[in-house]
Amino acid sequence: MPARVWDVPEVQFALAERDFGRLCTLVRTLGNLRQDDMVTLTGLSQSFMSMLETGTRRLTNIDRIVELLAGLNVPVELTGLVLRPQADPQTGHFRSPGRVPPSPVARAMASVGHGAVAGLPCPDGTR
Repeated sequence: MPARVWDVPEVQFALAERDFGRLCTLVRTLGNLRQDDMVTLTGLSQSFMSMLETGTRRLTNIDRIVELLAGLNVPVELTGLVLRPQADPQTGHFRSPGRVPPSPVARAMASVGHGAVAGLPCPDGTR
């Protein structure tokens, strides 16, 4: 994945809002990837990826979210350590990171109030 993808404000906004469908669409477009490439990288099925990108389905399972972010190699600065697989010190196996707190980007946006990012509508419908 080209590193420049993670510098795009719309990508950062999608991550902050946990809008994984929009994130996948943006990453695929900016990275010049096919949907099949995204399926290979993320481990999601093609049908689910299609529904995710169109907004028909949402990604809510924490293990799948971690797998998606790891597969896309999202920088930890944009997701926080909590959304990275963590090895159990006893077994060495990876375990779910648990509850998902707001990302640093989401916290920063909340502290200044919601505003439109690069022409995207705000959650309240304004621009």
